[in-house]
Amino acid sequence: MKLYNLRDLNLDGKKVFIRCDFNVPLDEFGNITDDRRIRSALSTIEYCLDNNASVVLASHFGRPKGGKFEEKYSLKPIQKRLHTLLHIDVKLSLDVVGENAKRLASKLQIGEILLLENLRFENGETKNDPEFSRALAQLADIYVNDAFGVSHRAHSSVHGITEYFPVGKKASGFLLQKEIEFFSKLLNNPARPFTALVGGSKVSGKLEALKNLLPRVDKLIIGGGMAFTFLKALGEDIGNSIVEDYLIPEAINIMNEAKSLKVKLYLPIDVVASDKFSDKSNTMIVTTKEIPEKWLGLDIGPATVKLFQLAIRDSQTILWNGPMGVYEIEKFARGSFQLAHTLADSYATTVVGGGDTADLIKRTALDDEITFISTGGGASLELLEGKILPGVEPLVKADN
Repeated sequence: MKLYNLRDLNLDGKKVFIRCDFNVPLDEFGNITDDRRIRSALSTIEYCLDNNASVVLASHFGRPKGGKFEEKYSLKPIQKRLHTLLHIDVKLSLDVVGENAKRLASKLQIGEILLLENLRFENGETKNDPEFSRALAQLADIYVNDAFGVSHRAHSSVHGITEYFPVGKKASGFLLQKEIEFFSKLLNNPARPFTALVGGSKVSGKLEALKNLLPRVDKLIIGGGMAFTFLKALGEDIGNSIVEDYLIPEAINIMNEAKSLKVKLYLPIDVVASDKFSDKSNTMIVTTKEIPEKWLGLDIGPATVKLFQLAIRDSQTILWNGPMGVYEIEKFARGSFQLAHTLADSYATTVVGGGDTADLIKRTALDDEITFISTGGGASLELLEGKILPGVEPLVKADN
């Protein structure tokens, strides 16, 4: 999939609207605890400034209600971090497309940056409202989408706005370009053997991705809560573990399809079981055939870790989407953390997709040992499902 490229545009003297994803986590004091998404946008911002342009930045932040200003969702912390990282002044508009934003944008000089307030302070953003899209477009001469993390949403700032910029006036930013290229190669031309490690709590959230991955991978490893639907389909007694009974027929179909395609499919053989969902619970390690009636599996066990490690060992490409257990609770994090170290030690191309999995990798401090960590959870999942994202489709070259 070839996208219109930022490098192909004439930026000299132009005002560039860059849609970024600055939806970063804050602590209780309002301090940014992980600025990876902000840092990921710097190359696009700096390229525009270096090519004699001025920049209008836009992002959502959190989920404000009612389309009105809320102090806790203001982009003020983002403004401060951008100033620190770029070493230049960053103006913050008091509104999104109101008089303040229009005035600041009209006076923007080459080399200057304006950050609009939270896009979701306007109801039109999530409704993909044409009038709001037009108002955003009027703030700049050129549009750049560098917000992969929200490109699966048909929102004004990633989809509707593109209708007001002709070919030659819109493009993908470097981060979006990198994300699309990585996933395209992953799904269409991976180095083999190609192993997909899929976890998370529910099959329903990953069903389409599993179906799309099956014909493309050599090995499929399923862990996390979603594994119990497959184990129950095999007749195992899973105790009180999470299960989606209505998806058992789908789980059987996936296992049969894997056999038909000669894809090796791996499921947990033991788990860390608990008598309740709590960090103060009692735990035991049991095989998947021996989970007590009222207990639930909350992490893969040590034998499963070794099995999955052996399965991964000869891989040339490894995709990981979804944790193997409730990693937020320390006693149920061991399985996921051990596999994170296995990926980090591997010589394979390793790709991590999904917000929880990226957070898990950050907690293990192994970020630099992974080939590529996607900045988008839902967006990366939809790419794995084989979909074209609403924010990407308008930027695809016509000759694809």
